[in-house]
Amino acid sequence: MGKLKVGVIGTGHLGKLHAKLYKQVEDADLIGIYDADTVKAQELASELDCEAFDSVEKLIENVDALNIVTPTTTHHEIAILALKNKKHIFIEKPITKTEAEAEELISLAKEHSCLVQVGHIERFNAAMLALEDVAIKPIFVEAHRLASFNPRGTDVAVILDLMIHDLDLILHLVKSKPVKVDASGVGVVSSNIDIANARIEFENGCVANVTASRISAKKMRKMRIFQRDAYISLDFTDGFSEIFYLPQPDQTSFKDSTLAFSLGQIDEGDQKRDINYTKLQRRDVNPLLNELVSFVDSVRQGSSVVVSAEDGLEALKLANTVLEKIALHQKKLQG
Repeated sequence: MGKLKVGVIGTGHLGKLHAKLYKQVEDADLIGIYDADTVKAQELASELDCEAFDSVEKLIENVDALNIVTPTTTHHEIAILALKNKKHIFIEKPITKTEAEAEELISLAKEHSCLVQVGHIERFNAAMLALEDVAIKPIFVEAHRLASFNPRGTDVAVILDLMIHDLDLILHLVKSKPVKVDASGVGVVSSNIDIANARIEFENGCVANVTASRISAKKMRKMRIFQRDAYISLDFTDGFSEIFYLPQPDQTSFKDSTLAFSLGQIDEGDQKRDINYTKLQRRDVNPLLNELVSFVDSVRQGSSVVVSAEDGLEALKLANTVLEKIALHQKKLQG
């Protein structure tokens, strides 16, 4: 097929970025945009030399694929309309407001053979891409996602705003079913939960400790993975991963690292074992652009998307479980 005709719904901060980056996607043609704020839509359309449509329906009629970058409460309605018209969709996270809405979306996408990709952007972060050839088998995971206060995200709890990024990553890496969740959280400067911590146990024995805050003095987006013979640290802010590991005879995963050296030896056991360090990094990575290119490629090639609607649903389910456990914890505190 030729270039994929795409449309963007929503011209807020993230919607503008989507629309502007589509102009850089070689195999995509930005046909137009829609926003309830017609003035904002027209201004952006003029800047990008595309059309500002006066209705969602008209935009859908003129594209092959639709990017939904609107408030979560509107995701379901727009996505269902697009899927009924047999349009592929890219939908920002969280996939929908409720699990039932996500399940309906998944069912309709299958019925009409449409692809749905969910905007869990950290899957495309340079720190994650650097680990593509590394065997990851977590036993314990610790994640911290801390941000300074921004009123723009306070319409939802920090779990759905920030923590859901790490919940998706952990589900992707652990590849096991959550069986137990404990969580606590509190609202500090907004009416929603601003800081939260969750401890998640998985069927395969892995445990994850996840903290998210939007009232931190310093920004941090880090994940630490502990597994047999290796400790892996991911820095999502600066886009690199570090690995401390005991090399195996057939170990080839780290041969292309930007930095690798021995930290010494362990004398315990039958023989001495080296402790090695390596830093893995991908240069010049734009996660959002990579995400959009991946979506376009999947549609044009008829291949699976990187982050499926099913992935989005599982992340939403786990986020909702964390919210439920926080509510129970708060109830206990109130006596």
